[in-house]
Amino acid sequence: MPKCPSLAADVVIEVDRRIVLIERKNFPFGWALPGGFVEAGETVEEAAVREAFEETSLAVELTALLGVYSRPDRDPRGHTVTVVYVGRSQGTPKARDDASNVALFSAEDLPHPLAFDHAQVLADYREFLLTGRAPAPARRLKAHA
Repeated sequence: MPKCPSLAADVVIEVDRRIVLIERKNFPFGWALPGGFVEAGETVEEAAVREAFEETSLAVELTALLGVYSRPDRDPRGHTVTVVYVGRSQGTPKARDDASNVALFSAEDLPHPLAFDHAQVLADYREFLLTGRAPAPARRLKAHA
C-alpha cells in the first residue's frame, strides 16, 4: 500500500464582508481558516461544512472552489493536501472544538501569525475577490519555486 498524504478541507467563510478565522488551540498554533481532515465515508464538501460548524458554530453554504493546496511542507505535522472552498454564513461565530478563539477580519487586515500556508490561500482569496476567478495552479507553483 502506498503512503499517501492526508486529505483536508478548509473554508474561507464570508460573514458581512469579513472572513472568519480561528485561533488554533493545538499545534501548529496561529490563526487559520476553519477546516480539518476528511473522514472516511464523507465527501470533501461535507467535511468542509462539518469542520466549519465544529470550529465556528456557523452553518456554511459553499459557494466556490478556491483551490487545492498540496505543497508537502504546507503542514508541519506531515504531508496534507487541502481543498479550500469559499462559503458564506450569517450570525456570530463561536469558538469550539480545535479553536481557542474565533474572530472576523477584513481580507486586507489579517492577524499574525497565520498557520499552515494560509497566507498564500488568503492572498489567492483576495485575487478571487478582484477577478471572480480562482488563481491558476501554475501561479501557485511559481509563487513557491
